Amino acid sequence: MPDPRAADPLERHTLVAELVDTDSLWTSLDVVAETGSTNADLARAAREGAPVGSVLVADHQSAGRGRMGRTWTAPPGTSIAMSVLVRPEVAAERWTWLPLLAGLAVSDGIRQEADLPADLKWPNDVLVLGRKVSGVLAERVETPDGPAVVIGMGVNVHLTAEELPVPTATSLALVLAELGLGAFPLHRTSIISTTLRSLERILRRWEEVADVPGIGAEGLALAYRERCATLGREVRISLSDGTAVDGVARDVDASGRLVLETADGPRTFAVGDVVHLR
Repeated sequence: MPDPRAADPLERHTLVAELVDTDSLWTSLDVVAETGSTNADLARAAREGAPVGSVLVADHQSAGRGRMGRTWTAPPGTSIAMSVLVRPEVAAERWTWLPLLAGLAVSDGIRQEADLPADLKWPNDVLVLGRKVSGVLAERVETPDGPAVVIGMGVNVHLTAEELPVPTATSLALVLAELGLGAFPLHRTSIISTTLRSLERILRRWEEVADVPGIGAEGLALAYRERCATLGREVRISLSDGTAVDGVARDVDASGRLVLETADGPRTFAVGDVVHLR
């Protein structure tokens, strides 16, 4: 049986034709065969003057970076590893929304191109049938033109069960096989294109309404809540100081923070590592 990853090359010319335009948010797009980390590479390029709207995609990422200092890797041709450089025309203190909005865009890409129910786990994971298929990492970077943000997005596409980084992860191919849809074609180029077009729409809309009282931030929160699998669940949130808090996730507020109902009353968290307990 042919290896599906061999029939799924990254098509740079297609991505450039579909995404890069004078009216587009995306100003340039590069595809490389291999790198350590697309986020690290794009952050370095940004500090050296790369324009906002730059996109970097790698066929193989050998030292991908995640939250809490984690690293991950995947065999060539099995995953999507991409980073984008953005500077939203929104107050910088609101940029904490960016990983959540990127998660929405990745969810859109998976739903449209793989026809799978991709949901969100606060703050920056994408789940399919309760298992992680994608992660997002947003990092602020200082550039010659001022601060900007590099957003990294990774999606497990063709990984086999033996290639998964952790038991709680999955890939789009594995889920389709479990559902008896193993013949469904998966194309990384199409998922990337749809995800980035969705992210552009979301960021454009955010810039339009972010400062409108009662509409901007609340509208974002509503869109996120509708797709967030964390809400209503018992969760444990681990904090950077080594402590952990258990409770029921009740809300994502207008600032993108998780509101947890705990034994000591409601608490709000801007960051943290969440585990779904049930």
